[in-house]
Amino acid sequence: MTANHARLLAVLSAILLAATLRLVPHPPNFTPVGAIALFAGAYLGRQGLAFAAPLAALLLSDLVLGFYPELAFVYLSTAATVVIGWAVARRKTIVAVGVAALASALLFFAVTNFGVWLVMDYYPKTLAGLAACYVAAVPFFQNSLAGDLFFSALLFGGFALAEQRLPILREPEPQAA
Repeated sequence: MTANHARLLAVLSAILLAATLRLVPHPPNFTPVGAIALFAGAYLGRQGLAFAAPLAALLLSDLVLGFYPELAFVYLSTAATVVIGWAVARRKTIVAVGVAALASALLFFAVTNFGVWLVMDYYPKTLAGLAACYVAAVPFFQNSLAGDLFFSALLFGGFALAEQRLPILREPEPQAA
């Protein structure tokens, strides 16, 4: 097995393992989904696989957990979080990953709660109704943020440790021309 294949297999395995954690009991919105998307963006780059891996993980867990009316907004925010992951691809520092996790949680909050307001009948379709939807979602935001920070630390930190201990997982050095 080449180093590139080993690295890809390790990244995809980390994503799959983290995705299974969505299936165990957890506080509302304390899930690995945002961290998976950040990690995929950072480690799989600008390839289709960077989007496919977290979206497939989300889909597989939704097949078990069930589908929901605002599903398109959750998938959209997950795909957008992959793009946020691109921003940390070159500098995977604690600060960069932390800021990306915060951005991911804010994006998820904004997009998915807009989706709840738009497709559900909980709130009137007015600006006041939209504001009420966002206000009602604030308690869930802290769990999203905590989940994104915790699982990002687990994925990024765990993979950094694995790279230190297993040289085959390290990113190949660019070849001089």
